[in-house]
Amino acid sequence: MGSKLLCFFLASVILAYYIYSPIPGDFEEPWKVMLISATFRTFERLAEVAEYLGLKNYMDILILITNIEYVTPMSDENVTVTDTEFNNISVRLYVPRKASDGLRRAVVYFHGGGWCVGDLGMKSYDHLTRRTSDMLNAVVVSVNYRLAPKYHFPIQFEDVYSVTKFFLQSSVLSQYGVDPDRVCVAGDSAGGNLAAAVAQQLLEDPEVKTKLKIQALLYPPLQALDLNLPSYQENENKPILSKSLMVRFWSEYFTSDLSLREAMISNRHVPVESSHLFQFVNWSNLLPEEIKKDHVYISPTYGSSKLVQKYPGFLDPRASPLLASDAQLQKLPLTYILTCQHDVLRDDGFMYARRLQTVGIPVTHDHAKDAFHGAMMFVSFPAELAVGHRLFNRYIEWLNENL
Repeated sequence: MGSKLLCFFLASVILAYYIYSPIPGDFEEPWKVMLISATFRTFERLAEVAEYLGLKNYMDILILITNIEYVTPMSDENVTVTDTEFNNISVRLYVPRKASDGLRRAVVYFHGGGWCVGDLGMKSYDHLTRRTSDMLNAVVVSVNYRLAPKYHFPIQFEDVYSVTKFFLQSSVLSQYGVDPDRVCVAGDSAGGNLAAAVAQQLLEDPEVKTKLKIQALLYPPLQALDLNLPSYQENENKPILSKSLMVRFWSEYFTSDLSLREAMISNRHVPVESSHLFQFVNWSNLLPEEIKKDHVYISPTYGSSKLVQKYPGFLDPRASPLLASDAQLQKLPLTYILTCQHDVLRDDGFMYARRLQTVGIPVTHDHAKDAFHGAMMFVSFPAELAVGHRLFNRYIEWLNENL
């Protein structure tokens, strides 16, 4: 009996040690956050072991989260839900059942997942897009783009752009009863990156006659040049998205070649001939003092030009929207940007908001000081957080007022 109790005690200590992780004092429901974080860490460790043993690719294990969370399209008393295709790309369409006085608003939504995981059918995304459709009485098009590592940039961008361009045709908008003057693109995390890139590209496309009214970017990654911003340093091991995982997502977006990931980890992947691009992501000029704190800007250490010759995508504005010129940015629509204090991607959102404001774009920058990356997705049982509901409600309120 004594040995069994000892084993039980030791197992409990090990489990508690694994689950416990330092949580900032301003987090609500800290034990819930710890459990969610421990679940994600478990999948990451399993992925590392499987890849090390040559059993599975790292992302194949992470995508199990997607498979576990998948729900089939199911209509309810408020919204009709169907899976279909736009331009041969899978989409899930949400159409409100309630009557409308006139043409409806529309949101084209891109899910997150580091361009490598995620699916429009995940319970969290189905819940978010379904509620968006119901609460706004809007048509919502949720897009399933192809993922890395099987497909690399620019495939993900091309998929979401193709769907958006198709939907913006006057005949398609008319088919779904959508007001062409009230269309939005939105997305979270990698989906926010894609939404920003789509909004920029639409401005350059002479075939597109319908203009977006707004864009909504939820804790988006917006540049792959400087991966050692203050937010990357401060939040290296914060819940859900660590610095190492974000670097891996970035590198896998462009290639499975380990040389790019290794260069990105050391922040030495940009060649000196591309040094002029750092003006667009110089955080010492773009971040407010309360975010810069006591961080000191250090000039970049340049890498080999061979990497950018092989994988030019990480210097492409379609992958790094912060690299767009001021002349391009000043044509963008009204913008909503959500950032979270405890997120490696925090500073990307701050810098984009600052650059847009500088060129005269009206921006609502909603900074959540008590939130972490992906917090808005935790709005359904069992992974349900009060902060997720609060952020979602603020996002919906802004859309309702401005779309």
